[in-house]
Amino acid sequence: MKEYYLIIPEPPSPLLKKMIEVTLEDIDYKVIKDEKNLPDLKNRKIIFAVELPITGVSNKLNDIFKTLFSRGNDSLLDSDGIVLVHSNFQLFTKTAAQSIIFNSNLLGCRFMGRPIVETTGNLNNLIPLEKIYNLPVHEIALYLCMDLGKRFIYDNISKVENPKILVLHSSSRNTSNTLTLWDMVKNNLKGYDIAEININNGTIIDCKGCPYKTCKHYSQQTKCFYGGIIVEEVYPAILKSDAVIFICPNYNDMITANLVALINRLTALFRKTKFYDKTLFSIIVSGHSGGDALAKQLISSLNINKTFRLPPYFPLMAVANDKGAIKKVPNIEKEAKNFAENILKQIKK
Repeated sequence: MKEYYLIIPEPPSPLLKKMIEVTLEDIDYKVIKDEKNLPDLKNRKIIFAVELPITGVSNKLNDIFKTLFSRGNDSLLDSDGIVLVHSNFQLFTKTAAQSIIFNSNLLGCRFMGRPIVETTGNLNNLIPLEKIYNLPVHEIALYLCMDLGKRFIYDNISKVENPKILVLHSSSRNTSNTLTLWDMVKNNLKGYDIAEININNGTIIDCKGCPYKTCKHYSQQTKCFYGGIIVEEVYPAILKSDAVIFICPNYNDMITANLVALINRLTALFRKTKFYDKTLFSIIVSGHSGGDALAKQLISSLNINKTFRLPPYFPLMAVANDKGAIKKVPNIEKEAKNFAENILKQIKK
């Protein structure tokens, strides 16, 4: 049985106090307020509860992470995390959660699908949910916390004997350092069921924001109004997969347009089928820097929003600019091998 730790670096507002109380009802936990005498946090259940100032940055939380990083990149190994974040202002709750998850993941922490509850100053981020729950926003916030706490307690990782791995990309093999890095990883996954889809081979129409009823209607048929390769190939492949690897070259500190369109178009499939049992990985190669920017975009869109499970060390990130430069990155073959081994460790029984 894993011990529970509540990391709460700033004095909580009355609402965050209530969120914590509802989330951790019937759970015995220990409290961490700063980096002093920080206990061993490997193989724990960790709840980050953060009250954000107007700048969106908790200096005390940053000190805690600095201490954890100083212990090595396994200081949160095999721990599970969730995030509660509140601000009396309108900004930074989502980006703060992204950073918490990203930093923790680099240290070996996993996150189940949709691992956060965020509340902004006037709770207007929850207004769209009023139609779904038929409750006022403050009650919705507490209901989401209760649900998060229960899912956190009973979360179970179901590994499989013969995992199916889906690889999604929109790159050209002739020029892509990112695909070359994937090939290095794949060389260590021989004999496993791997499907690759190059969505650049089809015409990708981005989500146009159909009315909810229209999207729901098509989702019940496992379809989307705009059809194409997303419906014909990507939807069935995702439903069959146990793990999905996004191949993400970094050109302008953003996920490429076709992959963004794909993620947006997953909404129709998501309305019918949640992705809690599917594990997310990514390979990110930047020409200069900024791999963390793409990793956080994937965390936000696919782990927080679309419920994909985030395993420890989900991204393999590298820097390579010129064609073929990835092959000259020091120790890259070893990193590719380690990444392949981590994929199997996280999904294979």
